Amino acid sequence: KKSKEEDEWLFFLQGKYGELYRHDNVILSGTHTHSGPGGYFQYTLFWITSKGLIRPSLNAVVNGIVKSIDIAHQNMKRGRLFINRGTVENSQINRSPFSYLQNPESERSRYSSNTDKEMVLLKMVDENGEELGLISWFAVHPVSMNNTNRLVNSDNMGYASYLFEQEKNEGMLPGEGSFVAAFASSNLGDVSPNTKGPFCINTGDSCNNPESTCPVGGAKMCMAMGPGNDMFDSTRIIGQNIYSKAKELYENAFQEITGPLSSAHQWANMSDVSVELNATHTVKTCKPALGHSFAAGTIDGVGAFNFTQGSVEGDPFWDEIRDQLLGEPSNETKACHKPKPILFSTGEMTRPHPWHPDIVDVQIVAIGSLAIIAVPGEFTTMSGRRLREAVKTEFDSHGAPGTDVVIAGLCNVYTHYITTYEEYQVQRYEAASTIYGPHTLSAYIQLYRGLARSIALNTVQDLPPGPEPPFFNITNLTLVPSLIADLVPVNKTFGDVLQEVRQQYQPTEVAEVTFVGANPRNSAENETEHNFLTVERYTSTSDSWHVVQNDASWDTRFYWTKGLLGRSNVTVKWHIPHDTEPGIYRIRYFGHYKKRLSNSLAVSIPFEGTSSVFEITAL
Repeated sequence: KKSKEEDEWLFFLQGKYGELYRHDNVILSGTHTHSGPGGYFQYTLFWITSKGLIRPSLNAVVNGIVKSIDIAHQNMKRGRLFINRGTVENSQINRSPFSYLQNPESERSRYSSNTDKEMVLLKMVDENGEELGLISWFAVHPVSMNNTNRLVNSDNMGYASYLFEQEKNEGMLPGEGSFVAAFASSNLGDVSPNTKGPFCINTGDSCNNPESTCPVGGAKMCMAMGPGNDMFDSTRIIGQNIYSKAKELYENAFQEITGPLSSAHQWANMSDVSVELNATHTVKTCKPALGHSFAAGTIDGVGAFNFTQGSVEGDPFWDEIRDQLLGEPSNETKACHKPKPILFSTGEMTRPHPWHPDIVDVQIVAIGSLAIIAVPGEFTTMSGRRLREAVKTEFDSHGAPGTDVVIAGLCNVYTHYITTYEEYQVQRYEAASTIYGPHTLSAYIQLYRGLARSIALNTVQDLPPGPEPPFFNITNLTLVPSLIADLVPVNKTFGDVLQEVRQQYQPTEVAEVTFVGANPRNSAENETEHNFLTVERYTSTSDSWHVVQNDASWDTRFYWTKGLLGRSNVTVKWHIPHDTEPGIYRIRYFGHYKKRLSNSLAVSIPFEGTSSVFEITAL
């Protein structure tokens, strides 16, 4: 999720391209995963789990963004765009159905489902019809991998992208090749991929109730399950569903998008927006705050202690601890957020830096008849429907009828969730995480209607830019301990094999090797594009080894096990695909170990390890 990198990437781009790439014509949209490195956001709340700023994470994100734009810029060519849309089945449920039911029945009756099942896909080809790539938008949380997972991965949306790019960039490693398949977020706030729904993991009974609690063990026992045998299988199934629909839509995308390109961007102080509900009623947004149910988590990832979803009253025990440690919320903030009982009054917490953003990007990019609403958070299903409808009405009534409107979620800056006013009243997780109060959605609708109107009327140049967000110098704020020197067992060296592969495997088996390892942070701090492992196949005709998989491949897994006194092991597992070509293979590991030269000087030294060769035979 998004960070301080917004300012850093723009700084690098303007150094290279001047004013070509700007806030108004670049959208940073997070595909979104809950299984990535953290510590790159400038606001304090997001440092809690990562123990502060993690500079290598920030550098990797910024450098990746800049490099991807560089590559796109260098390969820019004239082309054509085609749009298609279709329904994705068996891939999502509403994880807060009791909140959804708070919306007016007259509104709900207009829709066949309590989630948006539609995928919108944009196909890109050059003037000669050569395939360039796609962007698709679909509303589902990438939480098929649950919160017991410790492996960095891109979850269901990333797997869909991986499948599409592997097909189009045949024979290439992940991330290589010219075809780009981007699977972007949409209004996924209350949408889960864990389609079996919530069950008490200790009894097997359903816990599909307003508080998501179990009779024995409470909320901590209530978890939703995906369609697979485990979280890897569920990720694969949901990702495959998304990929399959995208492939079908891509192959049948014949409706061409033509027309002008325009974009509108503003910064808005979301803690102080006045919203005109009608001719006689004006309401305001609030300083950011999180409710008690934020700490409860969701059925996709439960929280801790005794917090439950649907809390409209505070807990005296936790409120007292908060007051002593962080300070009591002001009466003004308490009143503004009602009925939310405030757990963290983040808008009033400023040390060492503000805990949440006040200044937020709002942005629309229009490509011919397609309007992309770049939203800075996670809109629930009904919130997204209301926003899309309001923006479409604005285009229709100001000379741009027939505009297709799509929501791109998690763009530019992260502001948690956006529920409807009605959903907010029952304070499940998404409502407790609607940080600007009960009128957040109304404020965003008002702001995005203004952007849509300016694009339709061609008056974007008259839009006030709004107040720029602050930029904090957060270089050294971290509680992550410094790296110590890495050590090896007696008579061993880094990269030595501790547990060898077998001599022979068949497809669908798992090849596994364990090495004398070193802290992978050494590699992350030395190289922004480090590859930790390869699977290689021997080619007899050239007497050489060819890389067939790496650490970004779906079938490989890299485990680091920390030992005592600077020692550690690395285990590489390769889940051999069923269609793997028979032949001779090996697995390699690449790392860096830290060596202390003096009390004040240490260096990182690269090393590698290689398994014995092994044969894969036909099934």
